[in-house]
Amino acid sequence: MGGNEDEDGFVQYGIDDRPPLGRSLLLGAQHYLTMVGANIAVPLILAGAMGMPESVIPRFVGTFFVVSGIATLAQTTFGNRYPIVQGAPFSMLAPALAVVGVVTANPPAGIEAWRAALLQLQGAIIVAALAEVAIGYLGLIGRLRKALSPVVIVPVIVLIGLSLFNAPEITATSQNWWLVGLTLVAIVLFSQYLGTRSKLFQLFPVLLGIVVAWVLAASLSVLGIFEAGTPGYVDLASVAATDPVHLIYPLQWGVPSITPAFVIGMLAGVAASIVESIGDYHAVARLSGMGAPSSERMTHGIGMEGLMNVFSGVMGTGGSTSYSENVGAIGLTGVASRYVVQIGAALMILVGFVGYFGQLVATIPSPIIGGLYIAMFAQIVGVGLSNLKYVDLDSSRNIFVVGIALFTGLAVPEYMRSVGGADALQQGLSEAFLLGPFLGADVVANTIFVIGSTGMAVGGLVGFLLDNSIPGTAAERGLTAWEDATEADAEFSSAYDRFVAEDEPTSTD
Repeated sequence: MGGNEDEDGFVQYGIDDRPPLGRSLLLGAQHYLTMVGANIAVPLILAGAMGMPESVIPRFVGTFFVVSGIATLAQTTFGNRYPIVQGAPFSMLAPALAVVGVVTANPPAGIEAWRAALLQLQGAIIVAALAEVAIGYLGLIGRLRKALSPVVIVPVIVLIGLSLFNAPEITATSQNWWLVGLTLVAIVLFSQYLGTRSKLFQLFPVLLGIVVAWVLAASLSVLGIFEAGTPGYVDLASVAATDPVHLIYPLQWGVPSITPAFVIGMLAGVAASIVESIGDYHAVARLSGMGAPSSERMTHGIGMEGLMNVFSGVMGTGGSTSYSENVGAIGLTGVASRYVVQIGAALMILVGFVGYFGQLVATIPSPIIGGLYIAMFAQIVGVGLSNLKYVDLDSSRNIFVVGIALFTGLAVPEYMRSVGGADALQQGLSEAFLLGPFLGADVVANTIFVIGSTGMAVGGLVGFLLDNSIPGTAAERGLTAWEDATEADAEFSSAYDRFVAEDEPTSTD
């Protein structure tokens, strides 16, 4: 099927379009490359915290990519059917690190500390994810849809975009800013200035930007201008030295362990992940030229994310959620094809099993990832703000709610970072007047820390409470205009729904 442009000429390939296979492979690789930085960062952070042996880390990282690929195929086929890549969540990283810290400080006898920590993490994710499955498939999120006005969703999407503005790849003082700038300039040049001159630049600005920057960095590394251990260095020798194949299978680290306190802490991470995913669904719908997601679509989406989190726990990773990076890629390229994302998912699975491919991708240096982040997440901020067109911006209550939600979504996580961790927060809360014993409880403190560390969760909760308690009409809040633009439940059907419908016997007179 050919390109499918909306009235603004932005969407090059719509959700149901299937570009030619060769083009789809390149577009799928582009989607894959946009999520590489985060999907490598999460397992490396966890591996470092657990003290995982160096020889095990490549297989651990490969497992994340295999899980991401399978989860993406499941979500795009049986879940919400949006072109959203699934990957390792930062929103669940805080409770994961809390679990790892406790277990490695007091490891059980007869098992390596890193393995014991990973098995406890797996158990916590599996049980917490079952709650997400229930929340999704029981339709609880769908029933909240009419209470989620653009006034609430705008801060959530904007905070998703701002979530990595202080990532080390962007803000580190030792970063190679020339390479960061080159990557960003290349992406902007291809997508905004040259996109109208060539279909190549229009469809592949991210891929071209990464390739241009990587080739330059690799050349300077070979020439010795970029030295090993410095930002921008490309370690080509590591590709030849890696294991050719990773053996990845369920329960590869052992049988998961379940500790109630860890499960409750992980529930907070799952809650933050759900809020982030709701924002992603609205953002991708807006960029794909579709109406806001229906209750049915959100029900299938969150339910499938829960199932894939259970799967990730069985496989031994740190969870799975919708990836905002790829929403930004749609904004830059206009490629919203579900088929393209599924091709990218197949590449993720291949890279996970084949060590050479995975290590080659891992040679992309942090300055290039930083330039990519700026382009991707800035696009998401813009998409979030564009939803304000449904809202009465002359209304002081709307301006107040959006402003407070955004500010608290930035300020509270910054405070949590300055506190120094869940243990320090627990000590401070235990001294609180009257509520000290309750707030100082381990479970309560960990829950507050996890949710408080996630900007989109804080902003979403504050916006939700204010928007649904401060008087305002449906038209004023944007609900009327949004309802007109929202797809009907009958318009959505998963592959499973269609299979059941086809399998049902037809009635005869």
